[in-house]
Amino acid sequence: MSADRSDQPSEPPGAGGAVHRAEPLHPLPPTPCPEPPVKKGRSDLGLRLITAAVLIPAVIYIIAQGGYLYLATVLAFGLLAQSEFYRLIEDKGARPLKGLGLSFGAAVICVAYVGSEYFAMLLMTASLLVLMVAQLRKAQITEALASISGTFFGVFYVAWLLSHAVLLRFFYQAAQSHYDSAQLFSLGLDPESGIFFMVYALTVVVNCDAGAYFAGRAWGRRKLAPEISPNKSVEGAIGGVVWGTIAGLVVKAVFDFFWPGLSAALPWDVAIPFGVVLCIVGIIGDLVESLLKRDADVKDTGALLPGMGGVLDRIDAPLLALPVTYYMLLGYAYMRVG
Repeated sequence: MSADRSDQPSEPPGAGGAVHRAEPLHPLPPTPCPEPPVKKGRSDLGLRLITAAVLIPAVIYIIAQGGYLYLATVLAFGLLAQSEFYRLIEDKGARPLKGLGLSFGAAVICVAYVGSEYFAMLLMTASLLVLMVAQLRKAQITEALASISGTFFGVFYVAWLLSHAVLLRFFYQAAQSHYDSAQLFSLGLDPESGIFFMVYALTVVVNCDAGAYFAGRAWGRRKLAPEISPNKSVEGAIGGVVWGTIAGLVVKAVFDFFWPGLSAALPWDVAIPFGVVLCIVGIIGDLVESLLKRDADVKDTGALLPGMGGVLDRIDAPLLALPVTYYMLLGYAYMRVG
């Protein structure tokens, strides 16, 4: 007759060669409540303006130059921002496959430069398969879900979205995979039209952010998303949309006067709704990154840019706005030639 196992004394840990099992890894819970908003002082604003005064001319120059200098710049921004993202999810207790994630992130951006969004998407699929196989080789299986999903999301959220900065800058070449030369000519596209598209899109989202900041300080009353970003207001968002759209039209006017061939493919009646949409998308992108930081309980993703935080803090709005610009342009071209 077998003895009841419940009556037998339990074996002490480590006795008789018992195998210790590691505690399962679970991401930390979200921050229970937001910290009180910290208002930025004049010195912080001054640092932001100085950093912007250095970055803006440099970015415009690199966009105009194009080529490998442009690719190298996008790669640098992408790898820095992706590294900052992985630090965010590490703060939540996850353990991403950083080496593989950064390698695939760089590859996605390079493939967008030499190929098209189709090949970049194929590489995204391959990256997911490789990450799953790599996770199979890790001893700690309890972290598989957080590790695979966190690593892949870093490739998608940063590298894949940022690869559209390459596709948009070289829009004429990217559009050749969709339309023939006669159709591109009928659209008024110049081989260097991507210079205008990039400057236009970045001008809209950057000025939307600035307009929202100053309008919110002046007239902000109703909170836009108090649990995510307590300092953002509905009035600030409206001011940002108005100012960002106007700034985009100013860029359109400047290009029409000095380099009309580059901006001819985007008529005025299209530039206005494009500007409004990009402002709204930029605000959403900003809120998404604020949500990630709030969950990780950090104020900024880094401190590389004085007064602005990390690279991911600076490109959060363009990360969504640039893909939207690219696909809106493709959609507009389809309606024109169709």
